[in-house]
Amino acid sequence: MKPWVLGLTGGIGSGKSAVVDAFGRLGVHWVDADHAARWVVEPGRPALGLIVDRFGEAVLASDGSLDRAALRERVFREPEQRKWLEQLLHPLIRQETAEHLARATSPYAIMVSPLLVESGQHHQVARVLVVDVPEALQLERAIRRDQSSEAQIRAILNAQASREERLRHADDVLVNERDRAWLESEVKRLHEFYLTLRGGQE
Repeated sequence: MKPWVLGLTGGIGSGKSAVVDAFGRLGVHWVDADHAARWVVEPGRPALGLIVDRFGEAVLASDGSLDRAALRERVFREPEQRKWLEQLLHPLIRQETAEHLARATSPYAIMVSPLLVESGQHHQVARVLVVDVPEALQLERAIRRDQSSEAQIRAILNAQASREERLRHADDVLVNERDRAWLESEVKRLHEFYLTLRGGQE
């Protein structure tokens, strides 16, 4: 039987990676759409050439790989460019992600995506788990982790779906504001519940 797919999402700094690592330790196969987003623009892949044709060599690092920060600088300022980039990359990321999920041998597999709701990827999954944290904690974690300014993090927060929007699509919510041990036990509880589901629904 093909594994059903759980979509895992949450805003920046919510702790998605800690959650998915815990699922991984329980033997659940997962793929991160953010990783797939890097794979599709690796040197030698067609998408990178198209990006350079449009934005010029300035978006390349000295080793010929994509300079993500330089590209982000350009597209954040111009909604038109961001739209073009998303139309190019989203289908490729979707395909890459699907290929990885197809290799899963666990009863269910997880697709991690910060933009699960915004990109419409939630239509591709059987169930949605939202990792949620209060915004103040989100900001504090993200600033600490990315060494970014509060303004930069707020810009990313504003580009992501609002908490309300994300929670509206959630089948399950994990509020990640306590310690790691508590998080592990919550993941285990969800995992045991997920193992009882057929096709991701009760």
